[in-house]
Amino acid sequence: MRVAQRIGLLTGEGALEVYARAKELERAGRSVIHLELGEPDFHPAPQVLEAGRTAIAHGRDRYCASRGLPELRTAIAGYLIQTRALTCGAENVLVASGCKLALFLAMMALIEPGDEVLYPEPGFPIYPSVARCFGARPVAHRLLEANDFQPDLDEIVRLATPRTKVLILCSPNNPTGTVYSPQTLAGLARLARERDWWVISDEIYARIVYEKTFTSIATLDGMAERTIIIDGFSKSFAMTGWRLGYAVAPLAVIEALDKLVMNTFTCASEFVQVAAIEAIAQPRAVETMVAEYRRRRDVFAVGLDEIPGIRCRLPEGAFYAWARVANAEAVQRKLLEAAGVAAIHGLAFGASGVDYLRFSFAGASSELEEALRRIRCTMNV
Repeated sequence: MRVAQRIGLLTGEGALEVYARAKELERAGRSVIHLELGEPDFHPAPQVLEAGRTAIAHGRDRYCASRGLPELRTAIAGYLIQTRALTCGAENVLVASGCKLALFLAMMALIEPGDEVLYPEPGFPIYPSVARCFGARPVAHRLLEANDFQPDLDEIVRLATPRTKVLILCSPNNPTGTVYSPQTLAGLARLARERDWWVISDEIYARIVYEKTFTSIATLDGMAERTIIIDGFSKSFAMTGWRLGYAVAPLAVIEALDKLVMNTFTCASEFVQVAAIEAIAQPRAVETMVAEYRRRRDVFAVGLDEIPGIRCRLPEGAFYAWARVANAEAVQRKLLEAAGVAAIHGLAFGASGVDYLRFSFAGASSELEEALRRIRCTMNV
C-alpha cells in the first residue's frame, strides 16, 4: 500500500531539521544557542492570557462560526484599517487555525492543475511545496543582493507565461528582512492588473518594521479585488502556539475559503479567538516588542557584519539576519556541531540562498553577544 503521490511533492522546513539536531546536542549535554527558529521569546500580554483563561472558564470551548467569531473578524478589520490603511470589513476576513493553514487554503482555492505560481526566492519553503501539491508549477523569481533583495520586475516579466495564475509576495521578507519599496509594489501591482493575476500577500511580519514604512499591495489602485492577504497572531502578538491566522480577501474568495474550512477543520478554537480580540486591544505590547527587536538587530546584525568573512545587511523588517558567508553550508554545520550556534543554511530557502546563513534574533536576547563571540571564534579558526 502507498500513500498518495502528492505527498511526495511536499517538502519540509530546514529550520525544523536543524532544531531537531540542536535538541539532540542539548540532550547530550552540549550548550546550544538557538538562532534557527522564528519564534519570539516574548509571550502574550497578561490581559491576553487572562482573556483566554476566562473564556475557557466560561465554557467558550465549543464549536463556533466557521469564518471566525464575528467580533474577532470585526476587530481584525478595524486593526487592519488602522495599521495598514486597508479598505475592508468583517465580511472580508476569515479566521483559520494558523497562518500556514490560511495560506494552504488560499492556494487550494485559487490554483488549478497546470497553473504556474510565481514566488520569491529566497523565501518561505512552503510556497513552492504547496503549489506542487496542488498540481501547479512553482516558478521562483529571485531576490538578489545586487538588487537590494527587491523583486526584479524585468525578471518576473521574463518568467511569466499565459499559465501564470498567482503571484506570491512576502514583505517584510523571510529570510532577507527586506521591505518591498513603493516603486517595487507599484510595478508588481501594474503587472498583476495587466495580466489578471491573483496576488497572495504574506504579511505575517507587517508590524515588525524598523526605519521603513510597510505598505500592503492591497491598498494600491485596483488591487483589493485581486489580493488575498495572509496574516496571523504568531509573530506580531507572540502567539505562536495558539495557532491563529487569517485571510483577508474579496467576498467571493472568502466564501470559497469558508467551504474549505467546513470540509477540513470546522472552526478555529473559540477561546483562542477570544484571547486574540484582547491581543488586538493591546497595541503597546506590539510596540514594546518591536523596539526590543530593533535593539537586538542593531547588536547582532551589526556584530555579524564586523566579523571577517561575513557580510550582513541591516534587515529592514522581520527578525532575521541574512548573512553572506563563503562555504555557507560547511560553516552552518561547524557552527552547530563545534560552536553550539544553530543557524539555517540559506539553501533551505531556495537555490538563491546557497551562499547565505539565516540567523533569527527573535528568541535569544540574553545570548546574542555570546553567539557573536562563538561565531567570531569559529570564523577565525
